[in-house]
Amino acid sequence: MSGASEANAANPMLVIISGPSGVGKDTIIEALHKRGRQPAYHYVVTCTTRGPRSSEIPGVSYNFVSVPEFMALRDAGELLEANEVHDNWYGTPKEGVRSAIAGGRHAILKIDVQGARVVKECVPEALLIFVVPPSLDTLVEHLKARRTETAEQLEVRQRNAAMELARKDDYDFVVVNEEGRVDLTAERIEQIIAQEERRGSRRAVTI
Repeated sequence: MSGASEANAANPMLVIISGPSGVGKDTIIEALHKRGRQPAYHYVVTCTTRGPRSSEIPGVSYNFVSVPEFMALRDAGELLEANEVHDNWYGTPKEGVRSAIAGGRHAILKIDVQGARVVKECVPEALLIFVVPPSLDTLVEHLKARRTETAEQLEVRQRNAAMELARKDDYDFVVVNEEGRVDLTAERIEQIIAQEERRGSRRAVTI
């Protein structure tokens, strides 16, 4: 997914959106895309070795690849970051980020806290936004409602969510995704990006 190419950002940035599994990151990004108020966005599609869920679209939700394909990309230096999460590999293609910035668009990444830490080390000028649920109980209910994990997998995700939430202070901004208010969450993220673009205090991204 990408914004209109004719709309350029005055200060194109690398923007990372993170949050625990089940917090609604995909829904928020879809809401940003539908709003269309800031077309100077490019949503960089992450590569993963896990299989697609029923609601996911290959090439839009993720680029679903085999483990050998993923490792070939990683070994060739084509991934900005690569991490194993919940027994699956995830990575961000560098080319998607490069083309976005070169085209005057903000590169929007949806990655976990491990990946965000790696990217921040490589690209210190990146803007980090962490999405949190109203409560851990709300998050657990969302995970259960998905019905995509076993009881053991749910337990692992719940533990990992607690650890990820403990890392929220590593981020530049923390946004609460209130129940049923995803449009407000998307609007707040839009405001943050616009605010940082106007400030112009982040250096141009070089990858």
